[in-house]
Amino acid sequence: MTDAATQIKDTITNNDVVLFMKGTKEMPQCGFSSRVAGVLNYMGVTFSDVNVLADEAVRQGIKDFSDWPTIPQLYVKGEFVGGCDIITEMTLSGELDTLFDQNGVSYDKDAADKIRQANG
Repeated sequence: MTDAATQIKDTITNNDVVLFMKGTKEMPQCGFSSRVAGVLNYMGVTFSDVNVLADEAVRQGIKDFSDWPTIPQLYVKGEFVGGCDIITEMTLSGELDTLFDQNGVSYDKDAADKIRQANG
């Protein structure tokens, strides 16, 4: 594996929830990254953020690693979940809650319900 691939694999393995994004969870630098980080932050999920803009090798490497062409990319317990559209759909349908429950990831259920009520 290349250095970027090793770094990506280590990050995904050593953190329960990882968001590869443009910018950081405190300062997203694209709307799609902002939406997913916003959902995770609002739901109180503890997650690691990886700013792909800081390293071109990681930016391309994560696309190759997941075989997914866009950023952001969310990983839960080492498994690729999806990008912005998929995370949005999963949040609104309750599937993201189920995924977190099945993987022992803590989150604020009331906040998740509020997101659905606001978008219902």
